[in-house]
Amino acid sequence: MTNISFSNLENAPLIVDATYESDRNNTKVISSEPLSRLTKTGNQGGFRFSGTKASPKLVVLYTTLNEIDWPDFIDYENGLLYYYGDNRKPGSELHTGGRGGNEILRTIFALSHGTAADRAQVPPLLVFSKGNKHRDVIFRGLAVPGASHLDSTSDLVAIWKSIGGKRFQNYKAVFTILDISRINRKWLNAINNGDTLGEDCPKPFRAWVKKHHFAPLKAPPVTRIRTQQEQAGTDFQQRIGQAIYEHFKDDPIKFEEFSAFIVEKMDSNVTSLELTRPSKDGGRDGIGQYRIGKTQNCIHVDFALEAKCYEPSSGLGVKILSRLISRLRHRQFGVLVTTSFLGSQAYQELVEDRHPIVICSGGDVADILTKTVRLRGARDTSAWLREHFPIKK
Repeated sequence: MTNISFSNLENAPLIVDATYESDRNNTKVISSEPLSRLTKTGNQGGFRFSGTKASPKLVVLYTTLNEIDWPDFIDYENGLLYYYGDNRKPGSELHTGGRGGNEILRTIFALSHGTAADRAQVPPLLVFSKGNKHRDVIFRGLAVPGASHLDSTSDLVAIWKSIGGKRFQNYKAVFTILDISRINRKWLNAINNGDTLGEDCPKPFRAWVKKHHFAPLKAPPVTRIRTQQEQAGTDFQQRIGQAIYEHFKDDPIKFEEFSAFIVEKMDSNVTSLELTRPSKDGGRDGIGQYRIGKTQNCIHVDFALEAKCYEPSSGLGVKILSRLISRLRHRQFGVLVTTSFLGSQAYQELVEDRHPIVICSGGDVADILTKTVRLRGARDTSAWLREHFPIKK
């Protein structure tokens, strides 16, 4: 991957997934961060802009991608960014907390729903995430408010949160990352000079302004066969996964109940899921329905749930996968939830033979649980499980 040194930032183009280095000689001071030098915006916060807050010329959306309470997320496969606003503590109203980022969100989303003249007032949005060293950042792309599949009531939503019994609101926003691999320095300079739609403006951005046309940067994975490490997740997720296994290892029936909870949290289109009787499950731990389409015009597809509480390092083999496949009926798909992972041979057969099975491995389970319940570690997870899924001794 491309690395741009701190000394070259002022003249550097923006290249998708390139790393822009901080000052290696002054790593502990704020002035060592690269974004202010690279984009002529501020040097702190998730929202940084040039111009004024009321009428910004350019906006940087910065995210660490690892905050438990505010899980910003980049969907690389579909070219979407899910981003939370900056009113992240109680004590302020929706648009007055933080550094004014929510006020910017409200303005640009309102403009994006208007005419071409309105959208021409939306500043280009540069998305950066935290790099691997010091204050380095990675450029993730040029974004615009909204997405082609969302209407004006769904792309910017105010959600309620609570801390210490105090409730407050923050925004959850959806952006489309446009299919632009490189932004030249001439356009960045033109933006700050007030000429956003000049000759150097990228075509996908111009098409969004003129026609409200979304051209997302879609990047499907080269292979869907995940390694053991990828299925296990980060060290943090592995500790969560181990805590889940320790809680349920002596009660696989209770783990089925927990797995149903995870599947329902995994996708809001799961409209029903009933556990089968242990002695008459037909090889399936649960039967559910998945909604495809809009609520007023949809179909429901049946799926089968299989739950396996295995030691996280043990792995699941071909036999277990074949058992689930053999139980699927016509036009059904399966969901396998486990505290472990699917072995390489079984995963390869699953992908190559195109079996309709969703694998929710130990890392996936931990990720879903922490994002929906806001758990902060293994100890927190164990306490939550004891309260909500108690095991009878």
